[in-house]
Amino acid sequence: MKKTIKWGILGPGKIARKFAQDLLLHPDAEIYAVASRDSERAANFAAEFNVSRKYVSYQELVQDPEVDIIYIATPHVFHYEQAQLCLNAGKNILCEKPFGMNAREVTAISELAGNKELFAMEGIWTRFIPGTEKVLEIINSGAIGEILNIKADFGFLGNENTTRRVYDISLGAGSLLDIGIYPVYLSLLLQGIPKTINAMASFAAGGADIWCGILFDFENGSKAILESTMLANTEIEAVIYGSRATLIMHHRFHHTKQITVNYHNGTQETFNIGYTGNGYYHEIQEVMHCLKNGQTESQKVPLEMSLKLAATLDKIREIIGLKYDADLQHQK
Repeated sequence: MKKTIKWGILGPGKIARKFAQDLLLHPDAEIYAVASRDSERAANFAAEFNVSRKYVSYQELVQDPEVDIIYIATPHVFHYEQAQLCLNAGKNILCEKPFGMNAREVTAISELAGNKELFAMEGIWTRFIPGTEKVLEIINSGAIGEILNIKADFGFLGNENTTRRVYDISLGAGSLLDIGIYPVYLSLLLQGIPKTINAMASFAAGGADIWCGILFDFENGSKAILESTMLANTEIEAVIYGSRATLIMHHRFHHTKQITVNYHNGTQETFNIGYTGNGYYHEIQEVMHCLKNGQTESQKVPLEMSLKLAATLDKIREIIGLKYDADLQHQK
């Protein structure tokens, strides 16, 4: 592929702006096009980031022959339809998490990408953060021994304003898919697929889960205690208890800049590890590397991992009774 890779932005919202700021940091990336159904939002985004093309329909974006890859940054419920739109038009995609509303949708996206021989990746930026890479290095070295237990939380104090996206069930809202996905992903990354899942939740009047507590049990006896909530500002830390040491991914663990290892012999190590830009730069680096080397998947966030994550989230939702239109439509 050519040296300069032209990006299209589908959905110029808050996350897309942070992502675009990091795209500007990569010497071989160009923010070439943006599409929004709101012409004013598209125009404002184009002006802010000096974007060459602005479109008021997603169809126009995917039909632009100059666009190499499209970053999908719309609410959850639109990811399935828009990923298919992009892939069917021959465009590579990076789609914000969750990839789809359920495992059925993620499977369909993955199969379509494979059939089209196009790059597709779920935007789990956590995996590429230097702090996460350091945690994997420490664990793989055997420094903390066997993982016995993981505790991870993600919570913020909301106001239950049902007009906000995070409470709008029709847009795929709820603590589990919005923020609980981070503790769940960390556990899958470090411990694999759980043997048994237990969970409970509390719900807002509109149907979105506002608190979710999860317990994973693994074949080797390891456990994970995970929480997501919109009822409180929690520590947003991850504590990994090993047979030799305890490792702490400090606030906010999903893009941590500080790691502490407390060894059972009384010694301690602290690692301060920054990241570039808003943190999305490292994810962008991976995507650019894959495209330039003709890879259709990232080895760090392969489609198989996205399928496992979606299937795990489905099981949790089944236990707590959380359903979305995408689930109900499939049952008709």
